[in-house]
Amino acid sequence: MAYPYFERKGYSSFYQKYMIREPLTVHKLILSYLEEKGNPFGLAVDLGCGTGESTRFLAPHFQKVVGIDISEAQIREAESVGTFHNVSYVLAPAEKLPFQDHSVDMVTASAAAHWFNTEEFLREVDRVLKPGGSLAFYCPLPQFDLCYKDCSQRLTDTFVAAFDFLFAEYGGKIAELVKDEYKHIFDSVPFEDKTRVTKILRKSTMSVVKLLGFVESVYLFQLFLSTDSAAAVEFLQNLKDRILNIMGTSSAGTELEFSNYYCCVLACKSPK
Repeated sequence: MAYPYFERKGYSSFYQKYMIREPLTVHKLILSYLEEKGNPFGLAVDLGCGTGESTRFLAPHFQKVVGIDISEAQIREAESVGTFHNVSYVLAPAEKLPFQDHSVDMVTASAAAHWFNTEEFLREVDRVLKPGGSLAFYCPLPQFDLCYKDCSQRLTDTFVAAFDFLFAEYGGKIAELVKDEYKHIFDSVPFEDKTRVTKILRKSTMSVVKLLGFVESVYLFQLFLSTDSAAAVEFLQNLKDRILNIMGTSSAGTELEFSNYYCCVLACKSPK
């Protein structure tokens, strides 16, 4: 399924700059799972790789890593960032992977599994995974905590309300898969050996400018922008004004503590 705002000029670079990176906790969880299952660290395939952040995480741990995405702009951005010698990128849909049957050791998807046709892409994952191969699908959740002096609750409520609006107006089925913390995707995985971990905390410090950049990088806002650009710009400006007013500052460079949460689906195909 193609979404044209990923192809907008400059958007991939903007996405690369402001999209929040998954926490090391998620990376450690995945690597621990692979070691527990005795997975060979041969070929890993990263679906919906976007600008390659999650693909590059895999590079030091596998002999070969291939990032897959349907957006040419995202692929170009991934390649321009610089890469490891064992990483390559391919333009292809997750529902039709360019790999032979039972040839892949690990399949991942970071903030991407909800974009795919669940039944079709899981059938492809089953086809390409070797017996005993593993998968890891992980995603940030629309759950946030903002902390600044004595106004943390008001900041959090304001920010959550903004995301509630975006989800209600522009979310649709894709957003529902995220809001249910990948439970539907987990239930659809055709392997008996599987687990789902939720409420994985990521905490960081960021400026109001970066916080708003994150909002702007989210696909729901991009859909809002493509639907009614004037209203979207006004929405973002109003959010900025409310946040600064609550914080009692006029500087968008002021930093606050930002926490969000992730979920992760892990599964291992039967070795027989």
